[in-house]
Amino acid sequence: MRRNVMIALLAVVALGAQAGERYRPDVEVNVPPEVFSSGGQRAQPCAQCCIYQDQNYSEGAVIKAEGVMLQCQRDEKTLSTNPLIWRRVKP
Repeated sequence: MRRNVMIALLAVVALGAQAGERYRPDVEVNVPPEVFSSGGQRAQPCAQCCIYQDQNYSEGAVIKAEGVMLQCQRDEKTLSTNPLIWRRVKP
């Protein structure tokens, strides 16, 4: 059995060497132009995060946006895969 496998592998290698470039497939990868732009990197989508200015924040995070303090909190009224929302923090 091992001998048959070895013979088969040698045949494949020999055929590949004889075929040269003719039987090698062309591979083309389409890359969107924004990958090469200098616009910076965007944060990856997060299932349990609040998002502000393309940044992910976890539950409990506090930020100041336009003079208003916001906290990433769980929304008790919503049944969702992302139950976190920004809520205003009162001073």
